[in-house]
Amino acid sequence: MKHVFIILASAALVAVIVGVYFLWFNPSEVSPRTRALLAWLRNPAAHADWRIEAGQRCADAPFSMPTSGYIGFLWDDSFRPGHRHQGIDIFGGSEAGSVPVYAAYDGYLTRLPDWKSTVIVRIPSDPFNPGTQIWTYYTHMAYQSGESLISKDFPPGAREVFVKAGTLLGYQGNYSGTPGNPTGVHLHFSVLKDNGSGGFLNELEIGNTLDPSPYLGMLLNSKAGGVTPVVCAP
Repeated sequence: MKHVFIILASAALVAVIVGVYFLWFNPSEVSPRTRALLAWLRNPAAHADWRIEAGQRCADAPFSMPTSGYIGFLWDDSFRPGHRHQGIDIFGGSEAGSVPVYAAYDGYLTRLPDWKSTVIVRIPSDPFNPGTQIWTYYTHMAYQSGESLISKDFPPGAREVFVKAGTLLGYQGNYSGTPGNPTGVHLHFSVLKDNGSGGFLNELEIGNTLDPSPYLGMLLNSKAGGVTPVVCAP
């Protein structure tokens, strides 16, 4: 019983943190999307039909889902004036360190020496543009303190480690980059362009990322009419 109480209290705390975070940065974002996310965080079991499952593949999409949970924010969402979200946020609805994150597609993983919560996977040939290299980016895989939740198979400094789709990369966390300033437990996932010299572009700029919709087989583009909850079509 005590364990159940702790889980419920943790979920409530996460909901409050996420709500404050997004409302602080954009007070006008009291939108159906934000309200739905808070409803999910308060009681995921009541909204099981909103949930996507890790490893799930929508229709004939090339990528599988990298984690389980609720897709709360989409590509090109805006949390504050001038900001454009570079990927999607998948909220597991549980505490940090409990929801696994997997590779969405075969590729070569790198973790830079100073990355506590992030890995990136190089895909030599874009399934929609053969011969063009792209990258998949996974972040927030650490506790709010900065203690990493990335699999020990990928220590800091790991480079060009081959991973197959479905390889365990780590666990959802709530690290924002600033210890003690949590984001709410989720995975941020994006598809990143190559810089033309075999490296990756800065993920913080949306122009350096690709709309993930075709890669995951779902309408995940906020400006193209994407709405939440978004799930695989039957």
